[in-house]
Amino acid sequence: MATDDKDRRADLSALRIPDEARGGRRRGRLVPVLAVGLAVGATLAATLAARGRSAEVEVATARGVTGEGQAATLLNASGYVTPRRRATVAAKITARVVEMLADEGMVVEAGELLARLDDSDATRRLAAARAERDVAAAAVKDLEVNLANAERELVRQRELQRDGVSSEQSLDAAGTLAASLGARLAVAREQVRAAGAGMAVAQQDVDNCTVRAPFAGVVVSKDAQVGEMVSPISAGGGFTRTGIATVVDMTSLEIEVDVNESYIAKVSPGQRVEATLDAYPAWKMPASVRTVIPTADRQKATVKVRISFAALDPRILPDMGVKVAVLAEPDAAAGERAPRVLVPRSAVRNEAGSPVVFLVREGRLERRAVKVGADRGADVEVLAGLSDGEQVVAVGPADLEDGQRVRVK
Repeated sequence: MATDDKDRRADLSALRIPDEARGGRRRGRLVPVLAVGLAVGATLAATLAARGRSAEVEVATARGVTGEGQAATLLNASGYVTPRRRATVAAKITARVVEMLADEGMVVEAGELLARLDDSDATRRLAAARAERDVAAAAVKDLEVNLANAERELVRQRELQRDGVSSEQSLDAAGTLAASLGARLAVAREQVRAAGAGMAVAQQDVDNCTVRAPFAGVVVSKDAQVGEMVSPISAGGGFTRTGIATVVDMTSLEIEVDVNESYIAKVSPGQRVEATLDAYPAWKMPASVRTVIPTADRQKATVKVRISFAALDPRILPDMGVKVAVLAEPDAAAGERAPRVLVPRSAVRNEAGSPVVFLVREGRLERRAVKVGADRGADVEVLAGLSDGEQVVAVGPADLEDGQRVRVK
C-alpha cells in the first residue's frame, strides 16, 4: 500500500510544469499585447500631435446659389473678348506725317483729328485751281457786259429798220453778235463750274492730309510717328506705314468662342451664358448668345459663337482671355431643389475616392463629406454637406487632419 502511494506521487510529480517554462510562456503572451499597446499609443500620440500642430491655411466662404444659378451648365468653352468695331485708320494719300495727335489709351470722338500729313503740294494745287476759277469768273463778267451792249444795239437796229433808216444787213449783224456773245457767255459759265469742280478736288486733297477718327472709341495702337511716310497701300520695302492708329469702339465688346461642332446643337441665340475673365476669376458676368456663325472650321472642327455681355465694365478689355459656361434654362422644379453653394475647386479634396472639405471652426479643422455637382469656372457646386457662409480651407497642406489647429492667412 505504501508502495502504491509512493508510485502515485512520482507520477503526479511528472506532471508538474517547471518554473522556467511557466515564466517563458507568460512572457510569450505578453509580447503581442505590449506590441499592440505600443501601436495604439503611437497612433494616439500621432493624432494628438497632429491636432496640436498648427498649420497655415487660406479660407474661402461658401456662397449660396439661388434663382438663375440653379441652371445646369450645358457646356464650357474658352475664347477672347473682341470688339465688333475695330478700325486701323489709314491715310487716303501717300504723304509724310507732320503731326501725330493720337496716343494709346486716348478716348476719341467721331471725326476727331488723329494726325496731320504734309499738305504743301495739295495746298499749291488748291491755289492754282482757285486762280483758274477766278480767271473764268472774270471772263464771265466781261462777256456779260459785251452781251448787254450787243442786245441794246440789236434793239436800236430793229427800231431803225422799222423806220426805214437801217438796212436789213445791219439788223442781221447786230443779231448775230448778240447771239455769239450769249453762246460765249454760256461757255464761260461752264468753265467757271469746271474750275470750281477742280478746286473742290484740290480742296479734297488738302482735306485728305488730315486723318480723323471714323467713330467714337479708344486708341489702342499708335502705328506711325512724325516724319514717317504713310500710304493706303504697302510700298513693299517696309519703309512706308499703311496705318496711322487703331481705334476700338469699347461699347461693341463681345466674346468670341470656338465650340466643338459635336456640341453646337446645344447652343442657340438668346441662351444664357456665365462668363469669367481670366484676369478676374472670381467675377461672374451674365451674358447671352448673340449669334452662331453659320460656318465651321474644317481644320479645328469648331463653330464660332459670339456672346454679348449683359453689361459692360471698364475692366473688360479687348483680347482678354475668357471662359464661358452655356447654361440650360431652369426647370419648374428648380425652386424645390435643396440649396446649393459654390466653393473654390481647390477646397474639395479626394479621400478614399470620396470628396471632402475641411471647415474652419474656432481655429480647428472639421472634416466634412460633401456631394459635388458641376464646375462653375474656378468654382465647383456643392449639392450637399455645406451651408451658405461656412468657412472652408481653400489652400493648405496636403496632410490636414480632423481637429487639427490652424492659422488663417
